[in-house]
Amino acid sequence: MNDTKIPENSLSYRDAGVDIDAGNELVERIRPAVKNTMRPEVLTGLGGFGALFELDLKKWKNPLLVSGTDGVGTKLMLARQLGRHDTIGIDLVAMCVNDILTSGAEPLFFLDYFATGKLLLDEAESVIAGIAEGCRQAGCALIGGETAEMPGMYRDGDYDLAGFTVGAVERSQVLDGSRIETGHQLIGMASSGPHSNGYSLIRKVIQVSGAGLDDKLPADGVGGARLGNALLAPTRIYVKPVLEMLKSGHIDGLAHITGGGLTENIVRVLPVNLGLAIDTRSWRRPAVFNWLQQNGGIDEQDMLRTFNCGIGMVMLARKENVEGLISAAAGHDIDCLVIGEVTDGSGSQQVKYL
Repeated sequence: MNDTKIPENSLSYRDAGVDIDAGNELVERIRPAVKNTMRPEVLTGLGGFGALFELDLKKWKNPLLVSGTDGVGTKLMLARQLGRHDTIGIDLVAMCVNDILTSGAEPLFFLDYFATGKLLLDEAESVIAGIAEGCRQAGCALIGGETAEMPGMYRDGDYDLAGFTVGAVERSQVLDGSRIETGHQLIGMASSGPHSNGYSLIRKVIQVSGAGLDDKLPADGVGGARLGNALLAPTRIYVKPVLEMLKSGHIDGLAHITGGGLTENIVRVLPVNLGLAIDTRSWRRPAVFNWLQQNGGIDEQDMLRTFNCGIGMVMLARKENVEGLISAAAGHDIDCLVIGEVTDGSGSQQVKYL
């Protein structure tokens, strides 16, 4: 028997800033959205300590598992500033599944981590509904997650996100860059905007320029005519179109254009001693990037090393396969064009811009 005397002014977890009941209510609110992402291989629902996933061995003969994790960065601060939380979850999923797609992997399931100072149910529900929508677009199951209420660690209303995904690819179909040679073409796939990279610089440009998120961009602004819309446009998820195109066997490499931009991401998939020649005149840069460069006085090399500049994913393919891949992408409403080619790297991986 516990004889500890409880003081009259006793404290509870709620008094410390953590509302267990709110957390339980959030689980119930998101249950329908999560259910819509389920795959037949998922063996458990929400609420367990761990999630079970049965790999279909009739479909997979000699599979390799591919994992990835990422966040959304300070794009979250713009979402909070605009009071819009319904698409930031799509960004979270996209940054993870697009990464593992570059190995040729099909995303199977996804888990999220949502940390906040004070759980605001409507906002949290909106964020996780966006995560579920991203999973639906990628064809993977939202199999689990964690909601952490941490007063003192975060200010009330602030939150942070992390995502984790696992996919599979047949060993014989892994994209490892080994088929890439001099003369391979770079096929740029259009982005939906800055995606989820470079937002610390973006916020700095907004600060020094005195611009408002409601300011109008030129008519071709990505995501809408307003600056805030263009900057908050959700990251494009390339999974389903690219998985379909991979069946042709004509894609020899894939690069997801994230932090490091065009300068540092494509070379990551090249064999040693190969380089790149990229013609920046070959595509029309969306207005939001021109706005950022002009209002921030950003050097061209910094633009290309920080932002995707309108190219969110790059396929590497032989010349004879380019036309078919561009046509296939168009069938999925993704604009593609040749932006350069693989060159002799002369002993080092290097990028030359034309």
